Amino acid sequence: MQDSKIKHSKIRNTGLLFEFLLRQITADVLNKDDNSIAVKIVKEKFNENTELGKELALYNILIHKKFSSDKKADYFITEAINARYKLNTSVLKREKYNLIKQIKENYNLVKFLSSKVPNYTVYASIYKLFEYKNNLSPEEKTESYFNLVENITTKDKNIRLSETIAGQLSDDEDLRLITYKTLLEKFNQKYSHLNSSQKNLLRAYINNVSNTNSLKEYINQHLPVIKKEIKSHIKNIDEKIVKIKLREAINSMNKFCKIDGRSKIVKDSVVIQTMRYMELLKELKKNANKNKKTLQ
Repeated sequence: MQDSKIKHSKIRNTGLLFEFLLRQITADVLNKDDNSIAVKIVKEKFNENTELGKELALYNILIHKKFSSDKKADYFITEAINARYKLNTSVLKREKYNLIKQIKENYNLVKFLSSKVPNYTVYASIYKLFEYKNNLSPEEKTESYFNLVENITTKDKNIRLSETIAGQLSDDEDLRLITYKTLLEKFNQKYSHLNSSQKNLLRAYINNVSNTNSLKEYINQHLPVIKKEIKSHIKNIDEKIVKIKLREAINSMNKFCKIDGRSKIVKDSVVIQTMRYMELLKELKKNANKNKKTLQ
């Protein structure tokens, strides 16, 4: 029997296309590209006067809105789906066709769609309910619907970035806001003041959108240096417990920051752990400088 399951299409998912464009914008900003095509596409295609912009707004509320009860979530999802079907379908299809055409003309589609997006399953579920509500099997409709219910009624526990590349972004306020949205996804708020090493790691992470090897090369190159520098500070620590903890941290580095050599993708957890080791080294250097001043 032929499988009649509806397939999700990345290239036709309005929410995902917007997210991929945001990542491209961020890469362009960090590469000091003042003529980013992605910025022009976003401003032209995703504004409040386009059907694409209206559909994106519905994706966003289903991704980010939270309710404490399943009953409220259920009503909310139903209303969002009804709102989607009130859009001008023929105009929306034409706008999406032109958007995809423009992306294909300017980017390598495989690389463009390769970036990992949080809540991918939720995006796929929204797409299926928006595009194929009446053609989904009962099983598939139920699965997609309850993926949304679970997302809406679950508190967001994602680790978030708190700091962008200060002083290196364009003065264009619209571009700044778009870039911030992408950067605010991966690291914890305690990293509110990044040093140059952390900013470079962040740059490598964002540039991974267009260069799948850059992040892997950066981390593999800098981990031995970080480990060596942390080791050099142990001798200056008086507290035995702190010394033990530092040695444990060093011994765990290969485990926590291990990169699969067979995979092109560097896991977010590896980037986060590397950032934490950089944060540890930064604190050790700060304490060492304080001790020097005290002795003077």
